[in-house]
Amino acid sequence: MPSVSIAPSDPVYAALDLGTNNCRMLVARPTHDGFRVVDAFSRITRLGEGLAASGMLSDTAMDRTVTALRACADKMARNRVTRARLVATEACRRAANCDSFAQRVKAETGLELEIISAKDEAGLALGGCSSLMRPDYPWALVFDIGGGSTELIWVRNNADAPQVRGVVSLPLGVVTLAEQVGEALHNPAGYAVTVAQIATRLAAFEAEHAITARLLMGEVQMLGTSGTVTTLAALHLNLERYDRSLVDGLDLRLADIAAVTTSLLGMSASERVAHPCIGTERADLVIAGCAILEAMCRLWPLSSLRVADRGVREGILLSMMRQDGVWARAE
Repeated sequence: MPSVSIAPSDPVYAALDLGTNNCRMLVARPTHDGFRVVDAFSRITRLGEGLAASGMLSDTAMDRTVTALRACADKMARNRVTRARLVATEACRRAANCDSFAQRVKAETGLELEIISAKDEAGLALGGCSSLMRPDYPWALVFDIGGGSTELIWVRNNADAPQVRGVVSLPLGVVTLAEQVGEALHNPAGYAVTVAQIATRLAAFEAEHAITARLLMGEVQMLGTSGTVTTLAALHLNLERYDRSLVDGLDLRLADIAAVTTSLLGMSASERVAHPCIGTERADLVIAGCAILEAMCRLWPLSSLRVADRGVREGILLSMMRQDGVWARAE
């Protein structure tokens, strides 16, 4: 990502999202109506590896993650960040040793992690991607498939600002599901059983909010923010390498999703590794993401899904800038 020169007096913000699978950060400065990214960081650390079985963050996973966070701290220092918010999500929420991990991070990197609730995580994800919602639909089902959990947000799409009417967080993400189900995910029978089980767990959210009734009246749009949907979008477009500008805001038909999923299920592990939009780090997780997404599409068969390559980090940046009134001062 190209660097942008920053005057010493300009406010510079950093937003870090430490998830079960990824450590990602954006550094940005405000523009007249938004922000411009001046630096970024993304690394798969698998902080939650083995967590489902042990209830603890492993030493190896913590070592990997601290190394990544040290790189983030270096970037923040180089870019003279003036305000930062560094959030940790499902892996840290669930781990019995999360407090000692946060203390280690502070001691070794100088960074202070904020372990946020699933509801707060969902709100930040919505804040980061809501600009992609189509105003002609009065309702929206927004979801974020993470490494350790999946958040679903039922939104009333008002003209002023989206109103959250319901949030649920399922302790199922691409890492946790892949570890729980294992190789069964990679054969048709095991995959089908997994999809059906996930759909059953989603049924309570449907019952509470009667989403299908709104869907049948043509009042609902679906917006997905996660590595799963961006990867599927890249595969649908037959990209030789991932290109955010082509993926962010793309509308995928359910038939497109089904076709890509079928193709992935037919690939060998080595074929998934060799694909430039999947690679080694996602090869064993992408099928788990497909199963979660297919369960949602089966329960709520909307005509299309809008893909968002934006989410928690963007939501953090926008909320900090809004709190600081930087746009008002710029007018």
